[in-house]
Amino acid sequence: MNAVLEIVNPGALASLQDLGRPGFRRLGVPRSGALQPDWLRLANALIGNAEDAPAIEFLVGGLVVRALDSPVQLALAGNFSAAVRSAGGRRCLDSWRSVTLAPGEALHCGMLSPCRVGYLALLGICVPKQLGSASTYAPAGLGGLDGRWLSPGVRLQVGEGSAGEQMLRTAPLLDTAPIRVLLGPQEDYFTAASQACFLSEVYQVSSAADRMGMRLDGPMLRHRSDKGVEITSDATVPGSIQVPAQGQPIVLLADGQTAGGYPKIATVISADLPRLAALAPGQRIRFATVSVAAAELAARASAARLRALIADIVPLAAVGVLDLQAMYAANLVSGVVDACALDSAIWPATPAQEDWQNPRSSRNSPREKG
Repeated sequence: MNAVLEIVNPGALASLQDLGRPGFRRLGVPRSGALQPDWLRLANALIGNAEDAPAIEFLVGGLVVRALDSPVQLALAGNFSAAVRSAGGRRCLDSWRSVTLAPGEALHCGMLSPCRVGYLALLGICVPKQLGSASTYAPAGLGGLDGRWLSPGVRLQVGEGSAGEQMLRTAPLLDTAPIRVLLGPQEDYFTAASQACFLSEVYQVSSAADRMGMRLDGPMLRHRSDKGVEITSDATVPGSIQVPAQGQPIVLLADGQTAGGYPKIATVISADLPRLAALAPGQRIRFATVSVAAAELAARASAARLRALIADIVPLAAVGVLDLQAMYAANLVSGVVDACALDSAIWPATPAQEDWQNPRSSRNSPREKG
């Protein structure tokens, strides 16, 4: 018998994603899949799923889910705080861990910062595949749940059971190094000054960013007058950096189109594209060019770091994380004030207005104790 997880509030652009559907770009079908595939893999590893199992991807924050008649185990990946609410109160959580929701409990995900992407992996989620993947590609109504974004009231069938609550001993680092690119294939469509500008100036992620692409604000890149501002449409890939006539770069992401007619000044290497795709509007970046050989080395190094993080998953008990709610219920501590509930007592929350600040500082996080 399966357990059921209900979507109470999907937040912004929540969808089911796995590692995508490669091999169909020649037919005009993007790969889709997780914007930050390493985080999806980590979330799945935390609850014992296959690394390519589908999970809920959400942008910005505000996702709320609830277990119905049976316990539901899930894992949180991304930079956000969360809270589990029940009739008995609220307990706060950090991400990069798994948690089991008892029947009737709801998980509220806070706002994402400084990244815009978060994941909830679900134990044994049951979703049909299309073209070999459960990833949602909403523009074509493909994958996920009838190809749609998740909406309030949607119920997901998930597996029962528990792998035990676990966490990453060390959370993934937020790398601020320049985004590495391979120049081209149409860098010759831009003036020498613009090519130099692209590799030396700072760009900022604009608010025009979704799963298809990310527009960058910064110095204008000028096309050569003898080349023009368009090309005969040719193939694009996630990471292609197109520059339309107005001169502001657009980075194509997981749901980006498979062909386009704007010149491409560069392509983000595979090791750095997830980091770029996860950045929130307002984040500042620089670009640096590398060789194909260096890009291949970076991909292997990135894969090795992921394997090391997965190998370092440990049970919560192994790092001394206490279930304070269980302690209070057992009457082991008297006269306790629940800091997680103070804001609710002073400023009562409504379903549409929640305070998601985590009262624990990073110094007190179990992950910092190593």
